[in-house]
Amino acid sequence: MLRGTVADIRGGRVIIDVGGIGYIVAVRSTLDFSVGIEATLHTHLAVRENALDLYGFLAIEELRMFEELIKLPKIGPKSAMQVLVQADVATLKKAITTQDSVFLTKMSGIGKKTAEKIVAELKDAFEDEIFLESTPTGDHDVVDALMALGYSQKDAREASLKIPQDITDTRKRITAALKIVSS
Repeated sequence: MLRGTVADIRGGRVIIDVGGIGYIVAVRSTLDFSVGIEATLHTHLAVRENALDLYGFLAIEELRMFEELIKLPKIGPKSAMQVLVQADVATLKKAITTQDSVFLTKMSGIGKKTAEKIVAELKDAFEDEIFLESTPTGDHDVVDALMALGYSQKDAREASLKIPQDITDTRKRITAALKIVSS
């Protein structure tokens, strides 16, 4: 992570002055910055044979998506940054978890095979997050209870989604989920 003053902005990069040392950092959008302001960037250092490149993100979720993308074969830091420039993290997570590779192919530089690889490889990485973001708070307790009883996380999640929404009491939701997984 870098925290410092924006000293300059040029061509998709910002220079962050940290204690008198200027770091050139590639960013998603330079529109988020102006010279003279304090900035905090979550960073990734890409080490290549002939260069050390810093990639910076305002949100930790952006950094996490970037790092998940560069784990994939044939997707380097520049390609991953290009993906993040074209779509926000929430949209990418939704496309990945719903296996919408067509959405990804509409992005510049992403072909059909690459889009399918992104969806296939990253689906599991974001499935739990999407579930937690879209699940009512009481259902976290339901999933935890079922897992404590030895059920898999997948089975517990699926059961919690099948519970009628008119059952609002957590204990009753757990009981209903138990009936669902045991049938």
